[in-house]
Amino acid sequence: MEQKQTEPTGLGSDPDETLKIRIPSDLYRAYQRCTWILVHETGRKPLDIMREMVHDFLVKHGC
Repeated sequence: MEQKQTEPTGLGSDPDETLKIRIPSDLYRAYQRCTWILVHETGRKPLDIMREMVHDFLVKHGC
């Protein structure tokens, strides 16, 4: 049986691509707050958190 990967790979490395999305300003502010809180509570890098959020979204939607 094939095992699904549950952790993002390549954390800490330079990004290969840039993803630009168009969202309402309230969602943008919520994202910024959430990222800021996670960075300050965990000490992780913002890029690591961005990658994890994208990874979690893709896994949630079966992509």
